[in-house]
Amino acid sequence: MKIVILGAGVIGVTSAYYLAKAGHHVTVLDRQSGSALETSFANAGEISPGYAAPWAAPGLRMKAVRWLFMRHAPLVIRPTAVPGAWRWMAGMLQNCSAARYGVNKARMVRLAGYSRDCLIALRHETGIAYDQRSLGTLQVFRTQKQLDSAGKDIDVLRRSGVSFELLDPAGCATVEPGLAPVQHKITGGLRIPHDETGDCFKFTSELERMCRELGVAFRFGLEIRRLRADGRRIAAVETSTDVLEADVFVAALGSYTPALLRSLGLQLPVYPVKGYSITLPIVDETRAPVSTVMDETYKIAITRLGDRIRVGGMAEIAGFNRDLPDARRATLRHSVEDLFGGAGDQAASTFWTGLRPMTPDGTPVIGATRYANLFLNTGHGTLGWTMACGSGRVLADLIGGSKSEIETKDLSLERYR
Repeated sequence: MKIVILGAGVIGVTSAYYLAKAGHHVTVLDRQSGSALETSFANAGEISPGYAAPWAAPGLRMKAVRWLFMRHAPLVIRPTAVPGAWRWMAGMLQNCSAARYGVNKARMVRLAGYSRDCLIALRHETGIAYDQRSLGTLQVFRTQKQLDSAGKDIDVLRRSGVSFELLDPAGCATVEPGLAPVQHKITGGLRIPHDETGDCFKFTSELERMCRELGVAFRFGLEIRRLRADGRRIAAVETSTDVLEADVFVAALGSYTPALLRSLGLQLPVYPVKGYSITLPIVDETRAPVSTVMDETYKIAITRLGDRIRVGGMAEIAGFNRDLPDARRATLRHSVEDLFGGAGDQAASTFWTGLRPMTPDGTPVIGATRYANLFLNTGHGTLGWTMACGSGRVLADLIGGSKSEIETKDLSLERYR
């Protein structure tokens, strides 16, 4: 079949790879000059199926109020952005019950674990390199309350068959020696030993090259204006340069997907939640992280990427605003310096922001729509890198009519009806 994919982030490119491997003729469109130049460019770098969890969780309401008064808050709400976000935030609050949290986390862990397996298989098959490490993820708790609250996540990990380790401060310093000088600041940690890390931009750029070898066409620097419908099918996509017809269309535009679908009468509950990162060169190996450390207090991930440290996180509800406030950089810097002080050169760091496409329940939207030849692969939030390969493989199976290796019915847009 002739397939057009809208979006060349890590989700769009992995979709293209698996569809091309299945024998389809694929074209990828994007407004940027290359692949992975928006949300996929400088994310936190973690591939963490064990920590795949919805933000909508029991106790979120009280935490959100407390965060609003923190100097280094993990959540920021800009008043001018609130009117456009009310419906999304209401949907998120509806998912904060213990029952909904369990359902949502279980399906996220299912997709994320499958995605890690797909990534490992792809790496073995192709030899793709992207500053990859397979040394696990350590979630660091600074208070006893945080450690106690990890129980609900541990229950889901047990039910999902995910290996984990509960560590005391000394144990945290054993797996992450750079934490040894700050053991007194740590109450404990939850480690997922089989999680991985890697540079999402490097991965996507290299996978684009492999896609081209499979015959995939990439067209950059054009505006995707609208989808033309003919009854219950999509006839073509209109761009700033021409009109393209195809047998199947895939919308993988992240936070920009809802606007494209609106004229078709499709309501996609995806909202842009702004995140930030800094990347700094390592100057002291003895103080640097060896993998990913999650700072639970500030909701920040500190990840080793080759000879660099990537520090990413925070959630800002600010619409499509992409400015770079000094206060956000200060929060990232505070977290890494508090745990790994002196490991990296802050003076040489780069500051970045991206818009994460978040759903109210945390799970991405993958699968068919009421238009027979329009499929979605979007809404991955902070887990696009973690879920990319599995999402691309699932999508290729759905489009090709093959039976997927995991359950997919609860991933589609239908769950919001």
